[in-house]
Amino acid sequence: MSDTTDRYPEHDALVELIRAVRATGYQFVTPTPATHARVNQRPGNEWARNLRDVLGWSRPFHSKVVPPAIFGLMQQAKVVSPCEDGWRCTIRISSAHGQLYVHSAYPTETADAVFFGPDSYRYIDAVRDLLSRRSNVSRAFDIGCGAGPGALTVALARPTAEVWACDINPVAVQMAYANATAAGAKNLTCATAGMLSGASGRFDVITANPPYLNDSLGRAYRHGGGRFGEQLALTMLDQGIDRLADGGSMLLYTGTAIVDGQDLLLEDVKKLLNRKNREIKWKYRETDPDVFGEELDEPAYQDVERIAIVHVEVTT
Repeated sequence: MSDTTDRYPEHDALVELIRAVRATGYQFVTPTPATHARVNQRPGNEWARNLRDVLGWSRPFHSKVVPPAIFGLMQQAKVVSPCEDGWRCTIRISSAHGQLYVHSAYPTETADAVFFGPDSYRYIDAVRDLLSRRSNVSRAFDIGCGAGPGALTVALARPTAEVWACDINPVAVQMAYANATAAGAKNLTCATAGMLSGASGRFDVITANPPYLNDSLGRAYRHGGGRFGEQLALTMLDQGIDRLADGGSMLLYTGTAIVDGQDLLLEDVKKLLNRKNREIKWKYRETDPDVFGEELDEPAYQDVERIAIVHVEVTT
């Protein structure tokens, strides 16, 4: 399988843009969409005053607030468009553990939007924790890579490993590839593919951070299918286990609906693992008790008391 080099003509300009932004000392931690909206609605935040406002807060801007060289790279990468009396950038750039990640601008409303936010930071930490307990990683796969935080974390931590990052969203793959190239990760292959179809064979480490909500708009980066958004996580876990090498580990970072005090995903995971014909060790832990509380106002969640973040770790 090939990477996205031949399919994305603006790749080089986007990589140079990331590197130029890094050279300025840029840092931006991307918050939840609800926080983003609140901050941008404050008086005085209508227009960008600096590069963080442009590339972090996704505010419209006048070209004079951006260094000329960076504005030129934005134009070459085709990530700016005219709006009102100025410009708006179609990407955001977030910082995490010394790396920069390009992803979609706020608000992420389009079907092919690529999200990076609080879940991404928690996911990176979970992957780092897994790697701290595994010294032998020769092949790794990140399912549904998005902007690439999981895959890039593995690739940089294990530079001799063969690492795959795949997603059904070609925009996500393009962004992951640019992020990996800018970070100097030469051992990471990015490809447009569903589940684990992008590569053959077995893997020492498989990671996944699927969408886990029942999104009324059906946006790919949020909607996980099933009653409460759990289906995609279960499918990834099911297929991932079958592709683990002996002694391999899979990390699934996802969310679960709690109904009348019961974790519905946990029951589904138990049933799935009982059907497997492999000897499996597994751990399941809740790591954040309450996220996306605003979703509880949606009709699909009328019986849900909270949405929790869980880590499922499986070792064969």
